[in-house]
Amino acid sequence: MALATFGAGCFWGVEAAFRKMDGVTATSVGYMGGHVPDVNYGMVCTGTTGHAEVVQVEFDPDRVSYEDLLQTFWSCHDPTQVNRQGPDIGTQYRTVIFCHDDAQATAAEASKQALEGQGYSIATKIEPVSDYWIAEDYHQQYFEKQGAHHGSRLFGMFR
Repeated sequence: MALATFGAGCFWGVEAAFRKMDGVTATSVGYMGGHVPDVNYGMVCTGTTGHAEVVQVEFDPDRVSYEDLLQTFWSCHDPTQVNRQGPDIGTQYRTVIFCHDDAQATAAEASKQALEGQGYSIATKIEPVSDYWIAEDYHQQYFEKQGAHHGSRLFGMFR
């Protein structure tokens, strides 16, 4: 198995999008990219920790490629927005790809450049993976727990 980590706004809908993919074996939501250890939702919401809400995706690379995961990432949010997705505003909602290795960084940069080549101004940052703090249990698989079958808060423009 391999890992991929994406920030694309509120993690509830983003996690739901990845959970639908064949080859994704597990997901969790949490926080990454900040400077404060052992954070929780209340701390991240202050906007002072530097963390983004992220989805960590465990996947079988023999069944789904990292490039396919990137396609889902681009399609489940609006990567032209800076520090917001729809009604959610703040640095914790920024668009970011956290890369676990050089191959992911190369693929992420190529996919970003392809969108920019189509005339889009992409705000997504590409960064190395950092400490991951798993979110509280009530955030995990939130839409499934609420009986929703899709991420109604998705604002993707690249579907």
